[in-house]
Amino acid sequence: MSTAALRRVVVVGNGIAGLTAADTLRDTGFDGELTIVGDEPHPAYSRPALSKALLLDHDDHAAHRLAPSAHGATELLGVRATGLDPDRRRVRLDDGTELPYDGVVLATGSRARRLSALAGEVTLRGLDDALGLRGRLAGRPSVVVVGGGPLGMEIASGCLAAGCTVTLVSQGLPLTVQLGPYLAGVFVGAARERGLTVVDTESARLEGPEHGPRVVLAEGTVLEAGLVVSAVGDVPNTEWLAGTGLVERGLVPVDARGLARPGIAAAGDLVGLPTPSGPRRIPLWSSAIEQAKAAARALVHGGAAPPLEFQPYFWTEQFGLNLKAVGPLPPAGEPEYLAGGPGGGPALMRWPHPDGTGTVAALDHRIPVPRLRRLSRSAA
Repeated sequence: MSTAALRRVVVVGNGIAGLTAADTLRDTGFDGELTIVGDEPHPAYSRPALSKALLLDHDDHAAHRLAPSAHGATELLGVRATGLDPDRRRVRLDDGTELPYDGVVLATGSRARRLSALAGEVTLRGLDDALGLRGRLAGRPSVVVVGGGPLGMEIASGCLAAGCTVTLVSQGLPLTVQLGPYLAGVFVGAARERGLTVVDTESARLEGPEHGPRVVLAEGTVLEAGLVVSAVGDVPNTEWLAGTGLVERGLVPVDARGLARPGIAAAGDLVGLPTPSGPRRIPLWSSAIEQAKAAARALVHGGAAPPLEFQPYFWTEQFGLNLKAVGPLPPAGEPEYLAGGPGGGPALMRWPHPDGTGTVAALDHRIPVPRLRRLSRSAA
């Protein structure tokens, strides 16, 4: 579809994928009517900051803010999309209105997975969640965090920094699934040194009372705290696309350019990217950005647009450590040290792959990401 045929575009979702898609549409030459629909009342913000700087910087309420965009779109915030009619090319909103489009970008992201329906279960997904948690930490309650992934560990780190006593419940050693046993050991060691209690269990559930749930472990042990936070994954927001034929196993499969169908692009946490083993999510901030760029270009130029080329990038800040990693995760075995050495201090590590590339990780905030990308692409 050319820019001449593409006069009205609706972007559904105002996270980083939606924002990037809108900016890229303008950069690609689209000068028509652009509308962004966002179910939160806030302008687009940095989601990674919510469990990092926003929890830690007690006098800083701007860590999540992004630079103002120049896309000039009409922004409908605090409004939820409830349906899509691909044949009529309409997006239905929860206020009863319909938005016509020539092209649409699906970027509704995901929501926190919950362990219960109890009001006392706290999750961290959006800005309001983060501000609410930050406010509760001011009272220094005892905290139980359920979930040993990056989000759970970042939340536990922020709670400790706020002066709380914190227990983290995990299936196995925290971060192992995401970072591999070597890096996981480095982070868990730093966490324990700072006072984190780590409990390993096969499963955990929450039970009442409604506003003060207890965590019941598979072994029968009961953990009680003033605050229970769960960080056990997310659920793609695809229910509003029911009946469109666009959803398979809870995801929106796309081609190598980010198109689900001609005129329908998708990017971010609801997308299944093509792999030899079928559609797969890559729920990373950097992935959402690159997906949105490719999808917006494909919406304008179709098959003439370049396919997505994505080099995974992951970063986390927790327990006094700052990690930046480029390349496939988790890496296997122990790394080669290009700088520094074991012990948790500043270091540059590389796990080589058979094809000559590698996964590169820096425990040093001063090392720029472009250098990590170069080291990942070629032999060190």
